[in-house]
Amino acid sequence: MRMRSRALLVLLLCSLLAGAANAEPSPDPTYKDCHPGDKAALLAFKAALGEAYHFASWTPDNPCCDWYDVTCDHFTGRVVGLAVFQDANLTGTIPSALAGLPHLQDLTLRHLPALSGPIPPAIGKLSNLSNLRISWTAVSGPVPSFLGALKKLTFLELSFNSLSGAIPASLGTIPNLSGINLSRNRLTGAIPPMFLSKSADQVYLWLSHNNLTGPVPAGFAAVNFAHLDLSRNDLTGDASGLFGRGKELQYIDLSRNDFDFDLSGVVLPEQLYFVDVSHNAIHGSIPAQVASLSNLQFFNVSYNRLCGPVPTGGNMERFDLYNFQHNKCLCGAPLPACKK
Repeated sequence: MRMRSRALLVLLLCSLLAGAANAEPSPDPTYKDCHPGDKAALLAFKAALGEAYHFASWTPDNPCCDWYDVTCDHFTGRVVGLAVFQDANLTGTIPSALAGLPHLQDLTLRHLPALSGPIPPAIGKLSNLSNLRISWTAVSGPVPSFLGALKKLTFLELSFNSLSGAIPASLGTIPNLSGINLSRNRLTGAIPPMFLSKSADQVYLWLSHNNLTGPVPAGFAAVNFAHLDLSRNDLTGDASGLFGRGKELQYIDLSRNDFDFDLSGVVLPEQLYFVDVSHNAIHGSIPAQVASLSNLQFFNVSYNRLCGPVPTGGNMERFDLYNFQHNKCLCGAPLPACKK
């Protein structure tokens, strides 16, 4: 009886092995050609830019997931990434054909100095977009308010362009937006009052080299900034709320504005490694706590109205006259000695 059971088991195993050998191989889930609609949109994008040589690999008989600058989802074949960069010969405006890429998650148009015109409404239709980078171009016009409809956006970079007008308040309604770079444009007006108030994670914000005016929004005191650059604008008022014990702020540049507040009572976040508040109207004295910030690599308070002794000890030997010059009555090394 035991021998018969063992023989049946051997026959069953042989049958299973034979079936496995004759079975059809599993199909490769990696798509070589993208969705036909995506392919048509990409070809229209190429045509709108004058069939530029940059897109030489973009031909109908070539699998579009192999095209230069294109990234596909390997399981669905949908185009999820488009990164066009570093081509001074690519001319024209941003093609509206981008609206035909509904699964696009990452769009980069960078170092394209002859790309001009406004940011088209087609980009506002890309509801799956999480990263949008348009930088180092001749793109002009306003920062469109329709970008606020991109609720999955986590990073927005529109730096080094010729954008003008105000920062749209709609950007502040994007729930997971943790990085915004609008530096090196021609933006004017005030920073919107509720800007970034919905951001829960660490926030990275660059607004430098614009023509922004008015005070820092009071709500910024509650934003969890890790990196904040407001330099080279015409901002005014009290920015002391950006500092404070327990904050995760590591980098802050407020230089070349018209901020006016008392630095004496400011508590600097422990993780700071870069502080530049030069060329403002800041008064009071330098907090002694500065000397004990072990991560601090750069500290510049020059061209303000500060008084009193420069703190000593700790990391203060890293900083020279350049960091403290042109204040009202600061004294002590590396400045002249304080009068007794």
